[in-house]
Amino acid sequence: MRTASPEALYVLSGIAQYSGAVIAIQLFDEGLSPSTVAVFRVLLGAIPILLISWHGRLPWTRDDLKAAAIFGIVTALMNISFYNAAARLPLGKSVLIEFIGPIAIAAYYTRTRRNAAALALAVSGVAVLSGAEIGGDPLGLFFIFLASALWAAYILLGRRVASLDRGLDGLGVGLVIGGLATLPIGWADVAEVLTTPRLLWLCFLIGLLSSAIGYGIDQVVLRRIPMRRFAVLLALLPVSAMVLGAVALDQTPTPVDLVGAVLVITGVLVQERDELVSLPEELPGSV
Repeated sequence: MRTASPEALYVLSGIAQYSGAVIAIQLFDEGLSPSTVAVFRVLLGAIPILLISWHGRLPWTRDDLKAAAIFGIVTALMNISFYNAAARLPLGKSVLIEFIGPIAIAAYYTRTRRNAAALALAVSGVAVLSGAEIGGDPLGLFFIFLASALWAAYILLGRRVASLDRGLDGLGVGLVIGGLATLPIGWADVAEVLTTPRLLWLCFLIGLLSSAIGYGIDQVVLRRIPMRRFAVLLALLPVSAMVLGAVALDQTPTPVDLVGAVLVITGVLVQERDELVSLPEELPGSV
């Protein structure tokens, strides 16, 4: 995986993450709380990560644990927000609106006229998409814009965890801490999941696909490319979500949705590409 191209890895990541999201949405339709599913996604996703990556050789410092904990809590809150939005809005549209967070990160790290134009295109696309939904479910929009802000924080904090040079240990430990910290938010259906083998298995599958594979790929890629390019690569995720939403959930995009999607993706594609820079030079301060 370390030698595969970032683009190829993100095709795999998109398929994995939103295949998990499709399963999650089906659980929402069965009446399971989105917050409960999100917490199980984070906690159960940590298990395979720790099983394959735990080295036990490097001692954890206070700063390491602090970085992993903050990252894990933000990641868990991002999942809770996203699942609460996905329970109310079409999957493809949810991801496209959420994508404004990564776009903002990409624009911040390359302050040129070209990237300013790219950001304007992306914001226009988000406005088109959110405007089409504003009369339908304002609460869904609130959750997806919150998830967008948390996604931006996830990129910044994820880069810090990647810089710890602990393999995937930091990700696994962070997810455990984040899942436990947000457990009260998703407590509603915890007992039902724990006492129903089918639900527990499906939640584990969601965690494996969306967290272990998806976030694991993020950590690998974050070590290899600049943060701005990482944010641009995330453009592959909304495309995956819209396709999977149409195929698996019968959420056919409307012409307005497609216009918004084109604006967002165009905003990503026209941004400049830059060369790899070292981790410390890109990080705005410490966690």
